[in-house]
Amino acid sequence: MLLAIDFTNLHEILQALYQDMMPLCEKLTGVAKGIAGLGALFYVAAKVWQAIARSEPIDVYPLLRPFAIGLCILFFPTFVIGTINTVLSPVVKGCHGMLESQTFDMNRYREQKETLEREASREDFDKKLDELGWSPKDLKTMAVMYIDRAEYNMKRNIRLWFQELLELLFQSAALVIDTIRTFFLIALSILGPIAFALSVYEGFQSTLTQWITRYISIYMWLPVSDLFSSVLARIQVLMLTRDIEAMSDPSFIPDSSNAVYIIFLIIGIFGYFTIPTVSNWIIMAGGVSQANRAMNQTATKIGNVTAAGTGAAVGNIAGRIIK
Repeated sequence: MLLAIDFTNLHEILQALYQDMMPLCEKLTGVAKGIAGLGALFYVAAKVWQAIARSEPIDVYPLLRPFAIGLCILFFPTFVIGTINTVLSPVVKGCHGMLESQTFDMNRYREQKETLEREASREDFDKKLDELGWSPKDLKTMAVMYIDRAEYNMKRNIRLWFQELLELLFQSAALVIDTIRTFFLIALSILGPIAFALSVYEGFQSTLTQWITRYISIYMWLPVSDLFSSVLARIQVLMLTRDIEAMSDPSFIPDSSNAVYIIFLIIGIFGYFTIPTVSNWIIMAGGVSQANRAMNQTATKIGNVTAAGTGAAVGNIAGRIIK
């Protein structure tokens, strides 16, 4: 069996790996504290010197930023990583619960459909055998029926093998996404104190926002993946329910090729690799300003094209008048 691999166990191993690697953040905390302390010294000195040079009162509130970042670096695994994971954990559990419920319904309806198809096929075959006698013509017909049945079973086994191969690729795509997500989260968590320390320096303040944005975006890969799998499972449940209801009609011929199911497996394999893009849509730092900038650039281009077209038209009319 191609699906003898327990993919649930592999996902649990990746979660355990992430938890085991979290203590490594403390090894870079000392280096980050040194970088942040030096940056805080330069930052406070520059702000105080600018206020004295301009004969202005010193604003204490902006000077608290380096110290707040220093506290975050000092308690980084618990205060920063722990807080973000605690806030986002209910989202992950809720999406995973949706996936489990849809997968349970899909497996139950699939077993029911396979049982009905097997019983219908056996009853039809046995009914035809009972109608035949022992004449040479009937014996020939009986032999052809057994040959057709063997050919049907061989084709069915080939289709099932191809279906299991696609299911293996489908589960592998989900595992690839989860593995890359775990690696990115571990890298961001271990190097997070350094990113926080660099954000103390003037000109690197956006490093803090970008780090938080990327961490949350990558963390959301798992719930988005579960939502995508839930949608595919729900589609299959609806198709299985329709087929089971149609089997109540004696004239209904079930589609044993599972072509639609295979198509959705192929869609799911390619769809898994769009999960990072969807996660980036959920949270984006500076998204409004980037959208406004794009709108302004578009408006400027439209205005330039309009002005050029108007100038060309006016020049053409003026040239004709002069002639």
